[in-house]
Amino acid sequence: MSVDFRRDFLRFLAWCPAGLAPALVLLGLGTPVRAQDAPPSAAPLSVFVSVVPLQTVVERIGGDQVRVRSMVQPGQNPHTYEPTPRQVADLSGAELYVRVGVPMEDAWLPRIRATNLGLRVLDVRDGLPLRPSDPVVPVDGTEAAHEGHDHGAEDTHVWTSPPLVKSMAAAIRDALSQRRPGQAALFAANYARLAAELDALDAEIRLKLKPLQVRRFLVFHPAWGYYAQTYGLTQVAIEFEGKEPGPRALAGLIDAARAAGVRAVLVQPQFSPRAAQQVAAAIGGRVESVDPLSADYFGTLRRVTDLIAGGEAP
Repeated sequence: MSVDFRRDFLRFLAWCPAGLAPALVLLGLGTPVRAQDAPPSAAPLSVFVSVVPLQTVVERIGGDQVRVRSMVQPGQNPHTYEPTPRQVADLSGAELYVRVGVPMEDAWLPRIRATNLGLRVLDVRDGLPLRPSDPVVPVDGTEAAHEGHDHGAEDTHVWTSPPLVKSMAAAIRDALSQRRPGQAALFAANYARLAAELDALDAEIRLKLKPLQVRRFLVFHPAWGYYAQTYGLTQVAIEFEGKEPGPRALAGLIDAARAAGVRAVLVQPQFSPRAAQQVAAAIGGRVESVDPLSADYFGTLRRVTDLIAGGEAP
């Protein structure tokens, strides 16, 4: 084991949470690294991202020049997620981290950067028109009574807006080109294709939503705020920051949804659908599962659009 590697490894063990160091040793961090084991200079660029939709974007731009891994995996809740020992170990050798602002990043990224001084962190929110998380607002426009929720919390679900993803993709293209200048033309060509597809998706969504009279839609968790903002809609959330409404607020939400003719409640697999099922049963509607963290970005946006566009039908 080299002196530099031993020094960095000991420094890493010094700050890692109690109980994590033994696990990391078991994972093989203590294995000596031989010169012949070092990756060649032409090896794919090691990239980590916050969530799976960003993995899709980086892979589309980077092609076989990147190896991309997502911190939050499908089915996991990004609001409560913590990195695994294996992920922390792998991050010590990563070259680029694409950040979108999920809660665990504030706590973990400073620690990770302390052990990987060469890691570049790209915050794809930079320069974007960010929005606060929605307060819990029923479809009649009055605020529901959730105790103790913070209206100033930032909405991190930036990737649900195709125009914003296009801007994020340009930043990713530039970051990859800085790390692999010899592949800049490839990254630019891949970005151009992706940007054209995002433009086409944006136009398709606008066309489908244009006839809507009811511009509000019901969700369990408020993950679609940027999508709603982009297309002139309002998402109406049943829960906020993990807190479900009390009986009076829930009754008001049900009455307003019934009066507005809303028939579908969108849920995602990371959260319990119990409250959403209660609302759907009360309004004579249905619960529809759609995952904003899916790797199938285009398919997911088309599905949520079709559900909202058809939500006025009984």
